[in-house]
Amino acid sequence: MLKFYIIYSILIILISLYLKNKIFISNYTGDSHQLYSNDKNIPLIGGIFLIIPSLLINYESISYFVIVILITLAGFFSDKKILTSPKKRFIFQLTLVFFSVVLLNLEILSARIDFFDSILQVKTFNLVFTTFCLLILINGSNFIDGLNSLLLIYMILVITILFKLDLISSFAQNENLIKYFLYFLIILTILNLFNLLMMGDAGAYLLGFFIGYLIINCHKANPLVSPYFFISLIWYPCFENLFSIIRKLKSKFSPLKPDNKHLHQLMYIFIRKNFFKKKLSANNVSSLLINIVNLSIVYISSLKPYSSIHQIKIITVSLIIYTVVFILLNNKINKHE
Repeated sequence: MLKFYIIYSILIILISLYLKNKIFISNYTGDSHQLYSNDKNIPLIGGIFLIIPSLLINYESISYFVIVILITLAGFFSDKKILTSPKKRFIFQLTLVFFSVVLLNLEILSARIDFFDSILQVKTFNLVFTTFCLLILINGSNFIDGLNSLLLIYMILVITILFKLDLISSFAQNENLIKYFLYFLIILTILNLFNLLMMGDAGAYLLGFFIGYLIINCHKANPLVSPYFFISLIWYPCFENLFSIIRKLKSKFSPLKPDNKHLHQLMYIFIRKNFFKKKLSANNVSSLLINIVNLSIVYISSLKPYSSIHQIKIITVSLIIYTVVFILLNNKINKHE
């Protein structure tokens, strides 16, 4: 399998170099939220390249195979502007995620709150709650995929921490397949940093789903680990989504429509105005700065994975940092507009 990944990675690199600046599933759509930090005609092929490594993780499950393909197609249809209606896209996502939770037996076992845990024992509620959580993560992953490598590096950090704490081996039939998957994400990150490809909605949906699938299974296989530790690992994309929904509703703007007010977008605008004039440089630096903070948060949370109090403190501090930085950047940028 290692030889396959080496050959596959080389092939992906060659294809990416060949498609450079060619109009093939281009990121150019005319939408301002897609163009503010990147040049035109960068192929949205990261998700396509990610399909095979994702399928290999659980290749014996037909349900898993079908769900991975359908989730990727949902993102692909969005990238190609085939599925343009935000409401229809959300309903499609909701249906896919709901059936993935049912067919793959995904469930959240505990929140370490007696009352809530008793409700989680109700199958229907658990199904709805798990679906909701997975939807938040998938769409949050898509939201933070606005800068080169921001989503990829973040998810690399998450998987690395799970390996560091030996949480994956407790449920994975072939742990090496997930390691190879991790190495492949590093290849995609390098290609993304050099603007040779972008993940697109297809890649963001697929990666968000896979990380959710991985974390829920780690949670089920390691019940002694605090559930808040797993929340600490994915706090950023989830809070980005929830914060954006609240922010848009407050501004009387549809939560289903994209805008340019996400934290990473504000960071990019600030960095470009004050430090780097080139789009690519400002893009990559903004992404790396955010992920340096995320690395600190994820690492500190990994020091005491069994302590819910420790994890709640980390989550609280993370949310405060995000909110304060967002307000400061938003105010500063608005003053200069």
